Amino acid sequence: MSNKFENVPKEEDTRILFRKETKLDDYDILHEEWNWEGIKAESIIFANDDISGLADEKIEQEVRKSPLIKEDSQITLKRLKEFTFVNFNFETT
Repeated sequence: MSNKFENVPKEEDTRILFRKETKLDDYDILHEEWNWEGIKAESIIFANDDISGLADEKIEQEVRKSPLIKEDSQITLKRLKEFTFVNFNFETT
């Protein structure tokens, strides 16, 4: 993993199933698949330095362009100090 994403926080009770650095258009992202308390979902994680000028709505528009997201998926977005998490493809396990 590159230095850009080495400090991505992880909830203690969340199990990461898959993690890969990739690109979404011109943005570096970290794609994760995870399981937490019977919920399986995916996240696209941005470094805030890369998206500092983007509103939440624009970030969601960018993420919805990804083939990773199911057409009817709900999306949640959470900005932390260094990273922004966009979560999607929620399923109960």
